[in-house]
Amino acid sequence: MIVVINLDLGNAGSILNMLKKIGAEAGLSARPEDIKQADKIILPGVGSFDYAVSNLEKLMLRDVLEERVRKEEIPILGICLGAQLMTAGSQEGTLPGLGWIAGRTVRFDFGDNPHRLKIPHMGWNQIRLRKENMLFHSLGDREETRFYFVHSYHIVCDNQEDILAISYYGHEFTAAFARDNIYGVQFHPEKSHRFGMRILENFVGL
Repeated sequence: MIVVINLDLGNAGSILNMLKKIGAEAGLSARPEDIKQADKIILPGVGSFDYAVSNLEKLMLRDVLEERVRKEEIPILGICLGAQLMTAGSQEGTLPGLGWIAGRTVRFDFGDNPHRLKIPHMGWNQIRLRKENMLFHSLGDREETRFYFVHSYHIVCDNQEDILAISYYGHEFTAAFARDNIYGVQFHPEKSHRFGMRILENFVGL
């Protein structure tokens, strides 16, 4: 059973629908007792970093997530803000993140913005794999592979070995990371059609 954590942050229902479409047994919950029974966890999110951290605390999920992810090492996938929550913190707020990935979440900064790039970065973009990983298995023609992004902040990993894939918007940024059982993607697989469906299928099959 995959539990999609419901932090009241926008995209959880869409992720659950995509999981059901690919035949995965999944449910939406914010109850610690459900997370304790999960085989895998998805941590989604759209919105404010501090609001999401506050919701984690209010729902008493930080300790149970720490137990399941860090001690029991079950697979977890963070999506967009959910991935950012796995870092130490964000320039968007003041509260500490989960700290599972060494690094921080920072706002796009293009200096004088000579190309008039808009923030947030929104729309389809290609990625480039830094290393092979089962999360990106069988995606087909790498020249066609693209994902849908909506974000003003991006993750900067302290350890380059954690980076699975990069994308480019004004400069390179981390599109996906992995450390042991912990995975994160900056893009939205639930909005990325067949490419995002493959990512979720691969996560289910880990």
